[in-house]
Amino acid sequence: MKILSVGKALPPHYYDQDQLLAAIREYWSRKHHNTARLERLHKNVLVGGRHLAVPMEEYESLDTFGKTNSTWIRVALELGAEAVTDALDRAGITAEQVGALFFVTVTGVATPSIDARLFNRLRLPPNIKRIPIFGLGCVAGAAGVARAADYVRGFPDQAALLLSVELCSLTVQRTDLTIPNLISTGLFGDGAACAVVAGAELAAERAGPEVLATRSVFYPDSEGVMGWDISESGFRIVLSAGVPEVVKEHLRADVDRFLDDHGLTLSDISSWVCHPGGPKVLWAFQEALDLPDGALDVTWKGLREVGNLSSSSVLLVLRETMAEHRPPPGSLGMMLAMGPGFCSELVLLRW
Repeated sequence: MKILSVGKALPPHYYDQDQLLAAIREYWSRKHHNTARLERLHKNVLVGGRHLAVPMEEYESLDTFGKTNSTWIRVALELGAEAVTDALDRAGITAEQVGALFFVTVTGVATPSIDARLFNRLRLPPNIKRIPIFGLGCVAGAAGVARAADYVRGFPDQAALLLSVELCSLTVQRTDLTIPNLISTGLFGDGAACAVVAGAELAAERAGPEVLATRSVFYPDSEGVMGWDISESGFRIVLSAGVPEVVKEHLRADVDRFLDDHGLTLSDISSWVCHPGGPKVLWAFQEALDLPDGALDVTWKGLREVGNLSSSSVLLVLRETMAEHRPPPGSLGMMLAMGPGFCSELVLLRW
């Protein structure tokens, strides 16, 4: 099983962090908010700029959950179609070779789901199996690759698509002045990514990292670490300051056990594709796994350039690694992400 390609789609509305901060500061200053604290929080996330689902001036009119979710559906369809098309073109396969379409998101809701609506927009073959998944959040990029690999293990002549669309800016609660919401206004951005995972027969003569094994790990009694509180105004972020400590407490042992089950140790892994959860999370990754300098450079680059795109981020890190920083053939790599549950997902790769 191989990952043949990763397509991407980013909204055309890009703003650097100073522009975004100025707009948010002006809005919240009307509510007598401590704008100095807001600026400090935004600077600390080390994000240089982000793409937004719609132009900045349109957000003030999105004053109900219904309006924001309708916008989410419209933009998710546009970006989803672009990401799927890009992924198929890069992989050099046709839609007729696709057996399943996994769709992950945590920033909007739709029934029929976005994957179903894409069938009409892209004229996809009607017998493709649809698997929409909601609620995994940041971990869903890695988890989706793992589930797509599970599928093509049973159908080696087919490919599975994993489409992620996350429009985090449409979830911001403008009346919520809590620290987690203030951090989220500086950290999260918008975008989409689509991975093509091919079964052994279809992938035989094609390039791409091979999926050797996967591992899911759930941490009991950790529901309050990360997620959403759903209210009349939409998605209100739950983001515990303890996330880095969860990483430090659990990740190293999880990775060691996973590798040991395959006769490997941490020293056998030469490349890392990690979700850019934020500076404190990345520093915790580096500390927990005792990574050398530069091991997470591609992940840090993604955080600086576009922010945290929830489930789409780790897929874009994978795309950048495949295109610009491809490890030596035959070397081993690890793709990993963590998210609501609280949980982690590990994917062992051979380049």
